[in-house]
Amino acid sequence: MRIGILGTGNMATALGAQWAASGHELMISGRQPAKAEALAQRIGGSARAGTFAEAVEFGSVVLIAVLHGAIREVLSAAGAESGSFRDKVVIDCSNAVVPGRFVLDLPSGTSMAEQIAGQANGAKVVKAFNLCHESIWRLTPPAFDGRPLLVPLCGDDAGAVETVRSLVTDIGCEPADGGRLEHAPLLEATAAFAIGLWARGAEAQAMLPPFEAFGV
Repeated sequence: MRIGILGTGNMATALGAQWAASGHELMISGRQPAKAEALAQRIGGSARAGTFAEAVEFGSVVLIAVLHGAIREVLSAAGAESGSFRDKVVIDCSNAVVPGRFVLDLPSGTSMAEQIAGQANGAKVVKAFNLCHESIWRLTPPAFDGRPLLVPLCGDDAGAVETVRSLVTDIGCEPADGGRLEHAPLLEATAAFAIGLWARGAEAQAMLPPFEAFGV
């Protein structure tokens, strides 16, 4: 699969390296071409560097891995309003969390994923990979106590969701149906709340019982 990555930070590095190791072709892009080139060389394999627009054109899948405050500008630089994302599977892994307050820096009831869908004309947006710190995505595989990490996915296009499911399983995780894109605000709010718990020293995972406890 050909994957364009917008961003050169930790999430781009972690997920890009995992997918390259699984045999996918990557094009890395960023504001600083030298950083994009350096990351492509560090990931190795078939990874190469390009501009934001080139990465979108290259990939059948596009990972948006920039800070939430820069997403609108990056999408515009990649030609979003003119249809460059049309029919592309777009993965949004961002979290618009206000540091220290652990609330979303968004209008109530909306999500970054929905805002991306509104700007990137024709894109098939899937919210995924936003619940964990980048260090978790570097694990091979991300599994704990013998259980693969669960990765919820929210999206409206069944084919796009299926494509992202395959990328989740490629890194050794288990995909889960999180519903349509209208559920993305809930997934993003879950991330903000869990980050706040972790920051206060609480084990967020322990607040939910295992599935077996429900006796289903």
